[in-house]
Amino acid sequence: MLDLNRNTALAIAGICGTAFIGYCVYFDKKRRNDPEFKKKLRERRSKYAKQVGPSGTTFPDLRDVEAVQKFFLAEVQRGEELLALGNYEDGVEHLTNAVAVCGQPQQLLQVLKQTLPPPVFAMLLEKLPSINQRLATSPTIAQKKPDDVTTATITDVDDLE
Repeated sequence: MLDLNRNTALAIAGICGTAFIGYCVYFDKKRRNDPEFKKKLRERRSKYAKQVGPSGTTFPDLRDVEAVQKFFLAEVQRGEELLALGNYEDGVEHLTNAVAVCGQPQQLLQVLKQTLPPPVFAMLLEKLPSINQRLATSPTIAQKKPDDVTTATITDVDDLE
């Protein structure tokens, strides 16, 4: 009697599994044949690409202090990890992002000048002019009203060289 129940349970499980897979295949085909599917997919991908931005980094809303602090710490940590692994280009990219959202970029740059090797710090200085452009194209800045836009600038970079 135990074998009969076990065989019956296996047969029911097999039938249910086959029905579920058939259900998935049918509705996936129906979804893909929908004329609006590709249009919606393109819209979703372009929306995501705008959120991420050209450098692949999504900046936080600069009005949210907690989000900016988390972003800053994460970027500094990731930059240090990449530099330790020898990936200087990506490490400098993350440190540049941290400088972009830092409340006191001159002090951060002074610390980085003392801690980074001179060639790596030179790479960082080369990337600094692109910070304002990346922040300006950030979705969190672009979504603000024109009278509410705050532009972050880093001045006196020449003093660090």
